[in-house]
Amino acid sequence: MSDLTLNNGVTIPQLGFGVFQVPPEETQRIVEDALEAGYRHIDTAAAYRNEAGVGAAIAASGIPREELFITTKLRNGEQGNAAEAFEDSRKALGIDVVDLYLIHWPVPSQGLFTDAWKSMEKLQAAGQIRAIGVSNFLADHLDTLLAATETVPAVNQIELHPSFQQAELAAKSRSHGIEVEAYSPLGQGGDLNGNAVTAVAAAHNATTAQVVLAWHLAAGTIVIPKSADSTRMRENLAAAAITLTAAELDSITALESGARVGGDPAVAAWTQL
Repeated sequence: MSDLTLNNGVTIPQLGFGVFQVPPEETQRIVEDALEAGYRHIDTAAAYRNEAGVGAAIAASGIPREELFITTKLRNGEQGNAAEAFEDSRKALGIDVVDLYLIHWPVPSQGLFTDAWKSMEKLQAAGQIRAIGVSNFLADHLDTLLAATETVPAVNQIELHPSFQQAELAAKSRSHGIEVEAYSPLGQGGDLNGNAVTAVAAAHNATTAQVVLAWHLAAGTIVIPKSADSTRMRENLAAAAITLTAAELDSITALESGARVGGDPAVAAWTQL
């Protein structure tokens, strides 16, 4: 499994483990299984309400803290008090330093994300966060942020999968030195049954999920699949060993259909998250 180097020199495992929609009461067990399988990058968020379970799994694992990369995210309704929200997340996780802290959604109707970013810059300068980034930021949100603040985001975590690739947004992010991270990388399962994916999987004696993850990795995208099943966790991690041909990559890229499965950041205003 390879690491990528972010624009401030911090390294991040390219293939991580996400805990979106993992129930709080199951989080510790599932994350312990993921860590045992070999994952060292765990992605959570205050809005998932399972940071404490992630923290409990970290503590129980016995894995040295410096071997782990932990991401969490600022809740939408707390953009006006980002420093306090960060401290709540840090305490829930039970760690001194968060590796990557993201603004979860821009919520442009609030007009607060640049203020939140400036608070995050201070936390990073104080050594409490190693890297700061954004999630669900579209081109105009990035333009606003870059014009108003000093630190270029290390990451833009966006919905990205074969049927919804956001190629222009990914290219714009990368043009500024911002790494692209894919959530819902399998289209919440919807991208696993197409003929192109199944054909490539058969050619490699691989699962369809492994093939889609290998497609992400070949593009240089950070990817955070989720599974509650320990066998599938290991299968997904093994995608790092699969090398697809140019023709196979092209056949998966051709699945673009504009099929978003999550919310639209241009209008999303879930301040309760």
